[in-house]
Amino acid sequence: MNDGGKVIMRAQEPNVRNKNFEEVELGYTKEEALKEASRCLHCKIPKCVEGCPVNIMIPEFIAALKEDDVKKAYDIISESSSLPAICGRVCPQEKQCEAKCVKGIKGDSIAIGSLERYVADEAIKNNFTTIIKVPKKNKHVAIVGSGPAGLTCAGDLAKAGFDVTIFEVLHKAGGVLTYGIPEFRLPKAIVENQVKSLKKLGVRIRTNVPVGNAITLSELQEKFDAVFVGTGAGLPKFMGIEGEDASGVFSANEILTRINLMGGFKEDSKTPIKHAKTAYVIGGGNVAMDAVRSLKRLGVDAHIMYRRSEEELPARKMEVHHAKEEGIEFNLLQNPVKIIVDEQNNVTGMEVVDMELTEPGEDGRRGVVEKEGSNHVVECDMVVMALGTGPNHEALKESPIALTSRNLIEVDESGTKTSLDNVYAGGDAVTGAATVILAMEAGKKAAKQIIERFS
Repeated sequence: MNDGGKVIMRAQEPNVRNKNFEEVELGYTKEEALKEASRCLHCKIPKCVEGCPVNIMIPEFIAALKEDDVKKAYDIISESSSLPAICGRVCPQEKQCEAKCVKGIKGDSIAIGSLERYVADEAIKNNFTTIIKVPKKNKHVAIVGSGPAGLTCAGDLAKAGFDVTIFEVLHKAGGVLTYGIPEFRLPKAIVENQVKSLKKLGVRIRTNVPVGNAITLSELQEKFDAVFVGTGAGLPKFMGIEGEDASGVFSANEILTRINLMGGFKEDSKTPIKHAKTAYVIGGGNVAMDAVRSLKRLGVDAHIMYRRSEEELPARKMEVHHAKEEGIEFNLLQNPVKIIVDEQNNVTGMEVVDMELTEPGEDGRRGVVEKEGSNHVVECDMVVMALGTGPNHEALKESPIALTSRNLIEVDESGTKTSLDNVYAGGDAVTGAATVILAMEAGKKAAKQIIERFS
């Protein structure tokens, strides 16, 4: 058994990758994957499976991989996940399956995410398909939104014999996987391939259909036996400070959508990104890292500004590490209080205050307070707000569906059943902005409920 520690995935050199949008991490070779798989102890009680929101049978797929049977490993993963090539890249395994790994108690946990990515990528290269032989049910389900929750729900329902149609408002399927995560973290060809896999299962995807306008939720209820709403949380939040309406102030959503979905980084793009000299991205989550690293690749002097310390940064540690390697400057314990503009309403800088951490509150998180007399000005010509997102309920227009006090879709104790008879919901539209894998978990849970209802 290989016990020399985790096999670290190779990556592009920082000063090369910060000038291109190609994938940062290069994946395992066959030899590297087998070496890493050989470290698995195959525990009788696999805690790693408990840590996976979609309950992939991790020891079993790794055992198949150790035998060099990649097809078997892929089939095992596919029993639980419809999006393995995506999960292997963007899921926070270090907080989930890998965090539960027994090997991690005294050393390095198994690189479960890297192994999942290897298996999924090999499946794509070799055109593996998982044949599902189930009798077709005469039941039709509509999915609103083609993000991770919607795609997962659709995949599980199709495998159970349901007739599934996805309605997507944008011109490409994938939701946040397509418009929100940069190419250098999640290549769009990977997303397109995973979508094609669902189409092979019989899932129909109708793009450019704004539910709530072109067709209402009530009309979908009448035409389909069940409806799943997975519209995500795409409404950006702002600070409400002076100068936010200036030319040069963007949401991270807009920056990422222009780049990822509309090719805004290309010279001939019809939706170009304003080429700023100096930009500050306000926030410390994964979206902030995605935005600031994207701007760096456009030649911008790009900074992160976050009101807490590095220890409190909510982004994945690997994303922070990659950002620092690529030359991103972190302005920590600072917060803007005003955006400074010129006579043409263009951004010229920000008035910023220093922050101090307070003792942890009931939730265990340390608060922050402004340091008196610390106001100072930083020069910049672009400000990007990456402060989280809220639900956009355009699809629910004129629907009597119940919402919570936080303006999220209300569900019962099952976690996905809404106040409407045949309507289910899951993902960010129910929980608020969260991770891809948690949205997938919600999609699986809703699919299970729908399947049980019609069994």
